[in-house]
Amino acid sequence: MTPEKEPTRPATPATRQGKTSSRVIEHFVAPLEETPLAAIDKVDESAAPLSLWADAWRNLRKQPLFIVSALLIVLVVIVAVFPQWFASVDPTSCTLDNSAEGARSGHPLGFTLQGCDVYARMIYGTRASLTVGVLTTIGVLIIGGVMGALAGYYGGWLDAILARLGDVFFALPLILGAIVINQLPAFRDNRSVWTVVVALVLFGWPQIARITRGAVLENRNADFVTAAKALGLSRFKALVRHVMPNSLAPIIVVVSISLGTFIVAEATLSFLGLGLPPSVMSWGNDISAAQPQVRNNPGVLLWPAVALSITVLSFIMLGDALRDALDPKARKR
Repeated sequence: MTPEKEPTRPATPATRQGKTSSRVIEHFVAPLEETPLAAIDKVDESAAPLSLWADAWRNLRKQPLFIVSALLIVLVVIVAVFPQWFASVDPTSCTLDNSAEGARSGHPLGFTLQGCDVYARMIYGTRASLTVGVLTTIGVLIIGGVMGALAGYYGGWLDAILARLGDVFFALPLILGAIVINQLPAFRDNRSVWTVVVALVLFGWPQIARITRGAVLENRNADFVTAAKALGLSRFKALVRHVMPNSLAPIIVVVSISLGTFIVAEATLSFLGLGLPPSVMSWGNDISAAQPQVRNNPGVLLWPAVALSITVLSFIMLGDALRDALDPKARKR
């Protein structure tokens, strides 16, 4: 008795095509030593991995925006610290014989209505304007950074109180709040760099606090923080040693842009007669004093305004470059 043969199925077109393809297509793989992929894709395992800051610095060095803004800021700082290197004329030496005179030898930008050298006052006014901006930024960073870090890390009732307090100050415009504070007798009768700084810090810290709180909230539950707590590190030490160093990137970006904002705020207050006293040379005071000469001698107002604009623009460009370098997602876009 012979075994029954299994009925054969008719070959479908797909089957016939597969058989035909298996006969026709031939795969060729080149030997690895004949291809350059081994050298191109080779990873240097001996090199140490780059940190966030090292990677950011490597990208910043290739950005023309960062190079230009950094050079301008360095120049402004040098002018503020050593104004005598750039102006040999005493800015306080004013004679009415030179009132509203034009440019001449040794006085490239002419004279003000009081007979003061415009170029010398512009150079020496850099110090006061930059000092107010730097001191205000430091004060805002300390107050806003501490309050934002505590609110974001501990949360609960502390976060609720600090957040509502920040909302109250955040609702008040910076310039308007500073104008009100500087009208108080204690500030109006003792106008100086410090009164302007205190007024600006009082209404400028909420923005830094919000940025710090958001950055701390993003990093407080990270694996490295959990590991640090598991090894016996207290919550406060974990905040100081691990959370804050990893939350600095967005804070640095906002601080660099805010510095330019505070310089503009000081110039605005001085222009309105509510900032630095007239005896202090600053760009805001020079712009305010040049108002009567706008039609006859606009350069007296133009040059301190140009110096103010270039300085503020430099800090804004620096902030943009830092944002692109410290944010990997922004670089990928």
